[in-house]
Amino acid sequence: MPSAIELAHGDEKIIAAIHRSRKLIGRKALMAAAASAIPLPGIDWAADAALLSRLVPQISAEFGLSVTQVEKLAPHQRERIQKAATTVGALLVGRLVTRDLLIKLAKHAGVRLTAKQATKYVPIAGQIVSAALGYAALRALGEQHIKDCVRVSATLGLAPPAQHVPVGA
Repeated sequence: MPSAIELAHGDEKIIAAIHRSRKLIGRKALMAAAASAIPLPGIDWAADAALLSRLVPQISAEFGLSVTQVEKLAPHQRERIQKAATTVGALLVGRLVTRDLLIKLAKHAGVRLTAKQATKYVPIAGQIVSAALGYAALRALGEQHIKDCVRVSATLGLAPPAQHVPVGA
C-alpha cells in the first residue's frame, strides 16, 4: 500500500500538508498513549474519541477539506468532493465527525483497541503495552485519514491551503 507521500505524486503543497498533519498526529497520539496507560475502565476510549473528534477535522482542514471549508464552496464543488470521497472510500472527508463515524473508526482499529483494553490491567508492563497500542492505533487512524485526504485532493486536483493554521492544536 503506498504511503501518503507517494500518493501526493510530488505535489509540494500536498506534501507540506502531510507533514503538518503528521505533526498533529504525533502530539495527539502521545496524549492517547498517556490516557491508555491509566488503568481505569473507559478512560482510554473516552480520550481516544475526544482526540479523534478534534484530530480528524484538523487534518481535513490542512487539505482544505474540513466541514467549514467545504460548506463555503459552491454547491457543485461540494458535490464533487463528496463524490470523490465516496469513490476513494474516505469516510470522514468533508463530514462532521459524529459518534457513529467514531464507532466505525473504532471498528476499523478494533483489534488494537481490544488488545489495549486487555493489557492495561497487568501491572506496569501491561500499562506500557496499552500505552504503545493506544499510540499506534491513533497514529494508524490518523495516517489513514491523511491518505484519504490526499486521494480526494488528487482525484479532484485540489491544492490544499498554502499554510493552514490549525484550530485548537
